[in-house]
Amino acid sequence: MDPEPARRPSFEVVAETPSTNSLAADRAREGAPEGLVVVAEHQTAGRGRLDRTWETPPGTAVTFSVLLRPTVPAASWPWLPLVAGYAAATALAGLGYRADVKWPNDVLIGERKVGGILVERVDTPAGAAAVVGIGINTGMTEEQLPVPTATSLSLEQGPDETPDRDAVLEAVVTALLERYDAWQRDPTSLADAYADACTTVGRRVRVDLPDGGALEGEAVGVDASGRLVVRAADGTRHEVGAGDVVHVRSVAPGE
Repeated sequence: MDPEPARRPSFEVVAETPSTNSLAADRAREGAPEGLVVVAEHQTAGRGRLDRTWETPPGTAVTFSVLLRPTVPAASWPWLPLVAGYAAATALAGLGYRADVKWPNDVLIGERKVGGILVERVDTPAGAAAVVGIGINTGMTEEQLPVPTATSLSLEQGPDETPDRDAVLEAVVTALLERYDAWQRDPTSLADAYADACTTVGRRVRVDLPDGGALEGEAVGVDASGRLVVRAADGTRHEVGAGDVVHVRSVAPGE
């Protein structure tokens, strides 16, 4: 039997919270249904991968978390962060931005990061749930960016353009739920589309690994488990499940 499609989203908007993921996790434990979207006007202690934290200036970003209750086997869950990154990038592309996804789920415009995603598993009385936290920089100025390698939609549009935060929220939530439903029906269905959209594939990369080591080589694909496949200089292939990827350069044909 095919999984039920994700419910239509319901929204809980708060003026301020340390973390929308934490608030959505609380709602999940309280029994909230799939499709709840917790939106913060101001997130004061957002969290990213590898336990990084940041604070977003009020009104300069779309920060929200979506509660999902996947029914696919646990072995397929590592694909969920990639599905979320792919959905966010395609949603922004649909709004006219030159957005791509960098493995596993950073959303880029060019080589600058415009959005980040953190997916967390939550144990609840009704079973395991997933909280998908997404932050999109909408109105940040150069001075407000957390790092020089970041960007915002307003910087990409031009100084006289103001992104519609509601439109960005709606587009990303809609794309996420659509692609989540496709993934639920067939956990491998988005693998080719993700690989085609992933700007990491086909690049020379350096991967800074969680254990402090580093791997350098060519990113040649994404395997069935969502891991990045890197071919080192000696020809050996390595499957990377976690790490910070640095794009070095594109690979010329025949190189």
